[in-house]
Amino acid sequence: QVQLVESGGGLVQAGGSLRLSCAASGLFLRLNNMGWYRQAPGKQRELVASITGSGATNYADSVKGRFTISRDNAKNTVYLQMNSLKPEDTAVYNCNADGLTFSLAPFHSWGQGTQVTVSS
Repeated sequence: QVQLVESGGGLVQAGGSLRLSCAASGLFLRLNNMGWYRQAPGKQRELVASITGSGATNYADSVKGRFTISRDNAKNTVYLQMNSLKPEDTAVYNCNADGLTFSLAPFHSWGQGTQVTVSS
């Protein structure tokens, strides 16, 4: 079983910055795609940013130029640097990862979520 543990959420004023981290643990052969999703109250979950095993990135239009996703493969960790935060960025942020177990079975895991609140 693969576990994802997020950290780094909190309360910040508009214009401020936060850095989210998500560490994968457990028994697995390889991590492939990793990403961050968010869900605000009354809204659907949306993809914020993703990164492939080779480092290719993808961002939601609403965060381009403000957020940066990166990963440290040695630490099995993905990061989301969030700058110029806006009140509309307020949401629960979840980490997501897929890959292969040692038995070559694919897995797709979610973290428990971390709250990000941006005050105006």
